Order: sequence, then C-alpha cells, then structure tokens
Amino acid sequence: MISENFRIALLGLTSNKLRSVLTMLGITIGVAAVIVLVSLGQAVETFVRNQFLGLGTNLILISPREASLTDMRDGVAALVMTMRDYDTLRDISRVPDAINVMPQLNFSRPVNFDGRQANGRIRGVTEAFVPMRSRDVVAGRFIDRDDVETEARVAVVGLTVVERLFPDAYPIGQSIRISGISFQVIGVMERAGGSGFGGDENDLIWIPITTAQARLNTGRDASGERRVTNVIVQARDAESVDLVAAQARQALREARNISFRDEDTFQIFTQTDLLESVGQITGLLTIFLGIIAGISLLVGGIGIMNIMLVTVTERTREIGLRKAVGAQRIDIQLQFLTEATLLSLVGGAVGVAIAFAGSLAVSALSADLTVTIQWSSVLLATLISIAIGVFFGIYPANRAAALNPIDALRYE
Repeated sequence: MISENFRIALLGLTSNKLRSVLTMLGITIGVAAVIVLVSLGQAVETFVRNQFLGLGTNLILISPREASLTDMRDGVAALVMTMRDYDTLRDISRVPDAINVMPQLNFSRPVNFDGRQANGRIRGVTEAFVPMRSRDVVAGRFIDRDDVETEARVAVVGLTVVERLFPDAYPIGQSIRISGISFQVIGVMERAGGSGFGGDENDLIWIPITTAQARLNTGRDASGERRVTNVIVQARDAESVDLVAAQARQALREARNISFRDEDTFQIFTQTDLLESVGQITGLLTIFLGIIAGISLLVGGIGIMNIMLVTVTERTREIGLRKAVGAQRIDIQLQFLTEATLLSLVGGAVGVAIAFAGSLAVSALSADLTVTIQWSSVLLATLISIAIGVFFGIYPANRAAALNPIDALRYE
C-alpha cells in the first residue's frame, strides 16, 4: 500500500516537473537557510569563545567601573585605575594566591618609519606579559625588567605592524618614531591565533609601561598617581581563579576605603564571566538567525499547500473514479499526504546539499570562521521537512477525501 502510494505520488509529481520544482524551491531555500544560518551562529560562538580564551584560562582582568548617573550627580571623580592599584594587587599579603600581576596602558599614537606612517596601537606592559599570556617572540627578545626600570625606549612589534612598516627591511634594530620619539625595535611577536581580547593581537606595539607613562601617556589621577588602563592578575590555575578574584576585590576595597554599603569602583572579569556573557549573546544571535530562516520554511510550506489544492482541483475526476471503485477516505488522504511529504522531503534533501556547499564556501572565504554542518542539524532539517509536508498537506488531503464521488465524476 505504501509503495503504491509512493509510485502514484512520483507519477503525479513528474507529470508536471516545472511546477514540482518551483514548489520544492521554497522548502529547499528554507532548509538550506536554517542549516547554514544556525551553523554560522554556532561558528561565530566558537570563534568568539576562542578569542576570549586567548586571555588564558587563569587570568583575571580588573578595570575601572564606568561612571553612573549617580556618580556624576554626586560629583564622584573619574573612576580610574592607577599604579597604586597595581601595587596593592601584587602585595603577596593581600592577594597570596596570585602568581603574576601586570598593569596595562593602552592607547594609540602615530608611528613612522622610513617615510611610512601608521596609526599604531600601543600597549605599555611589563616583562610579565610573556609568561602570563603564553606568548613568545619569533625574532629578537621581549621587554625585560631592566627595560621597565630604566624607562628604555624599546619596542616589540606584532606581525601586522611588520607588514605595514617593514615590508622590505629586517625590523630588529630599526628605529621607529612614536609621536616623534625614537624607539628601537628589539623583538617581533609570534602570530596570534585570532583577534584576541581587545582587538587584533598582531597589530600592536608593546613598550615598557614606565616609558609609556613618562613619554607618551602622562595622565595622572587627582592624587598624582600614574594611570593604567587595567590590571591583569594571574591565578595559579583555573580552579583558583574565583579565590584570587575574591582576594583582589577585598584588597582593592580596603585600599580604596570603600564602605561595605558602597559598590565597587572597579570591575573584575574572570574567564567564566566573559564566556557566560559571550554565550548569552551568541545564543540569542543563533536563535534570531534560526527564526529568520524559519520564515522561509513557512513560506515554502504555504507554497506546498497551494499546489496541493490546485492538484486536488485538477484530479477531481480521478478522485471520484477511485472512490467509485472502492477507495476509502483514508486511502485518498494518504495519497495526497504522501505527495505533499514527498515534495517536502525532496526539497529538504536538496536544501541539505546546498547547505553543505554553502558551509564550505563560507569557511573558504573566511580564515577565522569554520562552519561545520552537524548531523543533528541534518536530522532536524529532515524532521522539519516531513512535518511541513504533513502539516501543510492535511487540509488538501482532507478536502480531496471529502469530495462526493458522484459530483467528482461529473466534474469537468
């Protein structure tokens, strides 16, 4: 019985190939869109998560809290981080479980070399950067303790900076000018795997933070302390991150004389906090993309219903003849449901094939995004195709089954 229904359905669909293809096109586009967009959303989530993991699994980022309307109304001074906060956090008696603490000062300045100019992203750091970020140099060396203590005018450049400023020259030993001040290039950093936290890690120039504060970014707070952008604290391992974060919070509250009633004047971000925020954002993005693609499936389903209603009208005499020779109501219903489901399934299969091709195209065009089709997505698309065929085929099937055989035989 089932095989006979499929045979008749195939004959009916192939009798008008163009109409069948155009009907399946809506489902094909919908299924392909759902799979590709959901897979793209998952790829974006994986990509962003990997970028945040570039911070390291046991790092804590402490930065100033953004001033609120209440702060401005109460006349609170600008909320900043200073070297005093750095000294507080590296005090082993206050934060005993931290193994490294490093201040960072981020800013941009024009950079020149041999007639070439670029808007350089500068990052003032200490010698702790390499062990904390698990980065290394591919040529020369990184900033050491002596460079920091003597405010040396030395710089380590990323590979993107090398490509822009030194296309025809070996960078080590060259002198670049940052805001008119000469710096000697002593090292080139290895290529970072992604854009990393805070922008493209390959498009940076690292200099000693003391040099940055003394010569390029001389900002101080009201008490005369030199400012920093943030402070990074490294815990012993991933399991002790929450403990170190709690110790750092308590140490800063005490050093800043924050009352127990008042909120923190700083923000502490751990890897868990960052990943949870990223997961929520990318999860909503994936759902949004899925809803957009789902609209295409709805339109495709309506197209199937429309064509099946036309088919019922065209085959009214056939329906009457089948009823006259003994076909039951359920037989007619199954026949038209089979045709609707077959239309949807074939369209879905073509959509899956297009989705695979689309994922390969997106992966080829983007070096950072790897879009992979999960078999769970293929199974979901198949089930959706069947559900659409059944749902949008029920009404035409019932309409066909409800025809009076005498009226159907008289139909011209």
